[in-house]
Amino acid sequence: MNSQRSTGMGRGMGRGKKPNQDENRSLATQLHPSSQPGRDEAYRGQGSSSNVPDSYVQKSEPRLETKSSEVEAQSSEANKQGDPRGPVSGRRLIADVVKSRPPGLTTKHGVSGDKITVQTNYFKLLKRPNWTIYQYRVDFVPDIDNTRLRRGLLNEHRSLLGGNIFDGTVLFCTTQFKPVQNSPYVLELVAKNRAGENIEIKIKAVGSVEAGDNQQFQVLNLILRRAMEGLELQLVHRNLFDPKAKINLENYRMELWPGYQTSIRQHERDILLCAELAHKVMRTDTLYNLLSEATRDSEDYQTAFKREVIGMMVLTDYNNKTYRVDDVDFNSTPLSTFKTKDGEMSFVDYYKKRYNIIIRDLKQPLVVSCPTEKNIRGGTDKLILLIPELARATGMTNAMRSDFRLMKAMGEHTRLTPDRRIERLRTFNQRLKFSKASTETLKSWNIELDSALVEIPARVLSPEKIVFGNGKRFQCDARADWSQEFHKSSMFSHVDIKRWYVITPGRNLRETQKFVELCIRAAKEMKMNISNPRYDEINDDRNGTYSNAIDNAVAKDPQIVMIVMKSQNEEKYSCIKKRTCVDRPVPSQVVTLRVIAPRQEKSAALLTIATKVVIQMNAKLMGAPWMIELPVRGLMTVGFDVCHSSKNRNKSYGALVATMDQKTSNRYYSAVNEHMKGQELSDQMAFNMICALKSYREHHGTLPERILFFRDGVGDGQLYHVVNTEVKFLKAKLDEIYKSAGKAEGCRMAFIIVSKRINSRYFVNKSNPRPGTVVDDVITLPERYDFFVVSQSVRQGTVSPTSYNVVSDNMGLSADRLQVLTYKMTHMYYNYSGTVRVPAVCQYAHKLAFLVAESINRAPSAGLENNLYFL
Repeated sequence: MNSQRSTGMGRGMGRGKKPNQDENRSLATQLHPSSQPGRDEAYRGQGSSSNVPDSYVQKSEPRLETKSSEVEAQSSEANKQGDPRGPVSGRRLIADVVKSRPPGLTTKHGVSGDKITVQTNYFKLLKRPNWTIYQYRVDFVPDIDNTRLRRGLLNEHRSLLGGNIFDGTVLFCTTQFKPVQNSPYVLELVAKNRAGENIEIKIKAVGSVEAGDNQQFQVLNLILRRAMEGLELQLVHRNLFDPKAKINLENYRMELWPGYQTSIRQHERDILLCAELAHKVMRTDTLYNLLSEATRDSEDYQTAFKREVIGMMVLTDYNNKTYRVDDVDFNSTPLSTFKTKDGEMSFVDYYKKRYNIIIRDLKQPLVVSCPTEKNIRGGTDKLILLIPELARATGMTNAMRSDFRLMKAMGEHTRLTPDRRIERLRTFNQRLKFSKASTETLKSWNIELDSALVEIPARVLSPEKIVFGNGKRFQCDARADWSQEFHKSSMFSHVDIKRWYVITPGRNLRETQKFVELCIRAAKEMKMNISNPRYDEINDDRNGTYSNAIDNAVAKDPQIVMIVMKSQNEEKYSCIKKRTCVDRPVPSQVVTLRVIAPRQEKSAALLTIATKVVIQMNAKLMGAPWMIELPVRGLMTVGFDVCHSSKNRNKSYGALVATMDQKTSNRYYSAVNEHMKGQELSDQMAFNMICALKSYREHHGTLPERILFFRDGVGDGQLYHVVNTEVKFLKAKLDEIYKSAGKAEGCRMAFIIVSKRINSRYFVNKSNPRPGTVVDDVITLPERYDFFVVSQSVRQGTVSPTSYNVVSDNMGLSADRLQVLTYKMTHMYYNYSGTVRVPAVCQYAHKLAFLVAESINRAPSAGLENNLYFL
């Protein structure tokens, strides 16, 4: 057995839900309230774990430490994007506070709209701690990889240490120990493990935390974590869950563990505890179950098993850690040996001695997990070998996500209405305040938590007026939805389709023709003319056949090509999009027979689908289905987002989408670039922005008066880099262009970071707030120029606000006007006739980045840069 291997003892995260790829998926889902694009659409191409806050989509939370044991234990998947978003816990260190609030800003509070009071998922700390905490580093010889065992060994000396918080590596306590003479340590203790062996505990002083230090919040979160352990919750990865309250989904071999995500932080005037409900998806399948199924169902079981598990995140219950599967070693078994300090040892003997676990199948192969970059930086580059029967599969497969019954069963427990959410938050508060162990922990640190949810002032912005053709205006209702209005209104501007091709399987020609007739009829109702297309009947649905048909169609110079697929197929979809976006650039509309010709569907519903397809095709041809009333002329809005490739985790794609002044033009500019892991985005972002300005000047003859830039996909750990590198570099380049154009004041731009993965929620009378509800006080952060907006309406669960952090602004607009403009921009996403969660340019940037990352894997043709071809 090669010594460059070890048993697994680390942590990590699972794969996330993918957003819709096919245009029809996002169109058809508008008919179903449980899955609306732009509302419940997932923006999580970056990876995720199994925490399920409001839906089944899981969050990425991989900030972990590296340890080593006698078998070289590894931590698992390092975060590919920097610091995860979410609460502070475990060994996570708090990042430096990034101050983005301008020194001369008089107020960040808006005034527009109706004033209301909302409840939040925050509790106030009534007593602010006033103490000095001493910080120590604790090492164990020989090393112990299990945090619980480390705590137990250190706890043998609690009479000496006094009240303390120990997270497994760092010890915080109010006692200051004097250094041991001629030693770097302040304490050298001895404890015995379960086998009766002596374990040395060496404690070194590393600093102190004063009450006014930012690091006090790390301590406060550790104290809260210790208090929550008194509720008999179980730590799984980074959050605490209640296994006693688990929900069994026996038909799906799955469990849901309810739990909490918590964070204590300094807000505007008070220290507040944010508490959000979460659910952990726990599958009961082990990799051994999957191996057995592959062996039973496939002749080439090794290939089938590899295809099933590579890339999967697995949980090892014996040490409560997770790993990413990178390979399967069929030449190794549990009887294989590895080197330890005591000599060669088999995996069977190791697990028996270390965990008292008996491995049953001695012929099963071993699963391989590669060390992460963080492991390597820490000096550990050994492979991790796992036993399939001890590794539980985590996360959800695409097949599970497409199982409507499973998702519905999960949604009944995870999508909590506001009143149920408030009730559970209050229950959590009461348990924390009245549990004996929790109370003792909080009192020992002189911390007291308020019983009431924090109530704060908010405002509801006036409903927007949607502008259709002929100047017709429609004022949005409480749901901010104008789908029905298209049946009696013309689009704001349209492009008549006179030359277009429809490529369809020959045996499905009749169903396709019926749907095309519905499209022509729907367009006529919206005062748009669509001529009869030319049909290209293909004999089979192979990739090459679609490619040849597209080549033949493009040779006839069509305005747009519609391609009909029999069913959703990632490979065929990728082939079609590569052909139409790169090789033979032409606007394309992909539809599936399941959507356009379902077996049981009413004609009214099919007409609605046809209407949405027409709207989408019009937008791809630079028409404008609708418009909003914009108070600012000469405004360019820009969206930027990053999507990570699921096929190559070292590759990412950054997309930029910019408007050409929506008050006077329907044009857009888009660009997308590939970048490798760790590569800076500043150069590419600035270059694409310069190209967008060039396009704007070609169209209008001048540069935009103001630029409103929305940057999505930024975690807290990336904030410093974005503020101090991206923004400064971008602004310097734009100022250079503006000054060379004779504008001495330079570029007038506001750069706003958009965050969707937040735990903040707010409620109105135990119900969801209306779209346009703005919060800009109390729960915002004192060092930021920030605000929250609920822009969309949801039919199930609790609506999630979006956080906006203005990190740079010299546009000359007040906070109120920035808030109003931001909300207005959520009405302009042409893939959905309603508001979306982020400004439309952010959603467009996400759609483009995702299309390229998942399907095209290369830069699209520059000939499409002014089209919304990626809808």
